Amino acid sequence: MPLSTFGPVGIIDIGSNSVRFVAYGGSERVPSMLFNEKVMAGLGRGLAETGELGEGAMDAAIEALARFRLLAKEMKLVKVHAVATAAVRDASNSGVFLARAKKAGIEPKVIPGEEEARLSALGVISAIPQARGVVADLGGGSLELTPIADGTPGIGVSLPIGVLRLGDKASARAIVTTLKRGVPQAIAEAARGRNLYLVGGSFRAFAQLDLKLSEHPLPIVHQHGMTPQRVRDLRNLVRSTPIDVLRARVGVSTSRLQTLPAAAAVLDAACRVLQPARVVTSAFGLREGILYDDLAPAQRGEDPLLVAALEVGARLGRFGDHGALLDRWIAPLFPDDSEVAARLRLAACLLADVAWNAHPDFRAEWAVDMGLHGNWVGIDAEGRTVLGRTLNSAFGGEIFDAALCELVEERVLEHADRWGAAIRLAQRLSGGTASLLKRARISASEGHLVLTLKRSDSSLYSDAVRKRFRALAAMVGLDPVLELA
Repeated sequence: MPLSTFGPVGIIDIGSNSVRFVAYGGSERVPSMLFNEKVMAGLGRGLAETGELGEGAMDAAIEALARFRLLAKEMKLVKVHAVATAAVRDASNSGVFLARAKKAGIEPKVIPGEEEARLSALGVISAIPQARGVVADLGGGSLELTPIADGTPGIGVSLPIGVLRLGDKASARAIVTTLKRGVPQAIAEAARGRNLYLVGGSFRAFAQLDLKLSEHPLPIVHQHGMTPQRVRDLRNLVRSTPIDVLRARVGVSTSRLQTLPAAAAVLDAACRVLQPARVVTSAFGLREGILYDDLAPAQRGEDPLLVAALEVGARLGRFGDHGALLDRWIAPLFPDDSEVAARLRLAACLLADVAWNAHPDFRAEWAVDMGLHGNWVGIDAEGRTVLGRTLNSAFGGEIFDAALCELVEERVLEHADRWGAAIRLAQRLSGGTASLLKRARISASEGHLVLTLKRSDSSLYSDAVRKRFRALAAMVGLDPVLELA
């Protein structure tokens, strides 16, 4: 799995609600966000009544574009994608706005609704490769629905349903009628009994509300799931609770709270019409879909979690990346690991050296925080917990958040502890280097845990190594045996 870097590149996304500039760098498959700024210009506000972009909204958007152009220049971005969506494509005076944007140094591409749907779906596929169901991307001016399966988007549809178009008095019943008329049968069938993947800031705010109210121990929006019944309950809560009260209870931004009633109504209506089994929030959407669309097929097929872990591990490690070697070294001890488990084990091995430069008393906490709260995709809360627990063990941590333990079965956490102990032994034995690890071998046979060293390397078996070897043997229920070959 080679590590390829790119950029930095930028995307300017001119939406109906906000104008956003994001600069990306790092890994090409899973770009890191270097800079992110949005201006709530509200280009789509009033569009349904007048058919035009308002002068004040255009002024705010053009001012933002001028700033973003200067930032992109100073950041030395090698490429900048500038796109405009529903508000600009639907407005009768869009030509005036585009001319002003060009004068400010930005020439956005106006994306048709079907193309916006495709790119948003690609963003979800980029972050959740196994996604199957329908992507719902809610913006200020439109709702895009796109079926996805086997890493491929189907033909999507763009409907004139957006949080700015609807306002705070959105009627779920009226939205249901619009959806029934506008959703093709193929999309309805793709959603029924599967997942509805949510894209867009207002949908993410809705998921954040659920995380806050449920006091989730790992409040990360990406891949947070809800049932349609939970959606309905939250929608009723939003409809009956003043915005000021919601603001006091949750940490959602004021601008997003204002669009929450409309987002809740749209999501409730979508659940009624499409009948998904669950709704799942995606941190990736249109912008990431644009980047994913530029990748070669081989790069698209790479695992986003493992690519990101490789990039972070290589950047923070001491003696270069050898996480894959480390995983192969400990793998003989875990022959029954499923494909899902082996993937998380490899991710932990790729991150096995991330905390070496932290204070020795806090290395475990540092590593756990990276596993739990790293900017990962392709992983849910349970997977993050397993990753954090493994790194906790690998760095000798003795305490792990009890609330997080409730997310995962105890036997799975104990297995993660064994992964961590094996990693801990390997790192101490080899000093964190690849060459010494290659000259050693560990195996399990007939009730014994066998560590095999070259006779010329027998001095590697120090007291510290002996202690870790015995600790691992006790965890896996085997007798420790040292062999010199």
